[in-house]
Amino acid sequence: MNAPDHGDDWLGLTDQELPIGDAYEWAVIPRCGAVVLFSGTVRDHAEDRDGVTHLTYEAYDEQVEPIFVTIVEELRERWPDTGRVVLLHRTGRLELTESSVIAVVSAPHRPEAFEAARYAIDALKASAPIWKHEVWADGADWGTGAHAASDPRSVPTNASTVAPDARGTVGIS
Repeated sequence: MNAPDHGDDWLGLTDQELPIGDAYEWAVIPRCGAVVLFSGTVRDHAEDRDGVTHLTYEAYDEQVEPIFVTIVEELRERWPDTGRVVLLHRTGRLELTESSVIAVVSAPHRPEAFEAARYAIDALKASAPIWKHEVWADGADWGTGAHAASDPRSVPTNASTVAPDARGTVGIS
């Protein structure tokens, strides 16, 4: 999976290893002083499921990219100075420690980059038709916490942000 030749959005599904380094490098642009990269990895446990050995992701391919586009449109509405955005998700079998999803956002300043990246991954998890099948020591089943997909525009912005006050000191708002 290669970065796009034009535009500021790199979106997609792949059954190949995610290009994390390439995604980060692609997101670095001169007008943005912050790049936040979130990578979700396969861990060895889930809720009430110890000894997870691997996951298999399935997606409704035809609906994923339009959802990703809506997420980025909403992200850019909320954070209009955003530079580049990457949303990539893997499908197929993934082993422990492999990255299943990345969200990368560049912005002029770190508060916006953190907030937008948080929104991007939260909206993806809430709205993209992607499912995981877990295999663990005592069984196998679809991932816990399944829910109906929601509209990405309804995903709230994280209210707890770190921002400088009028004196330039950092406080929690």
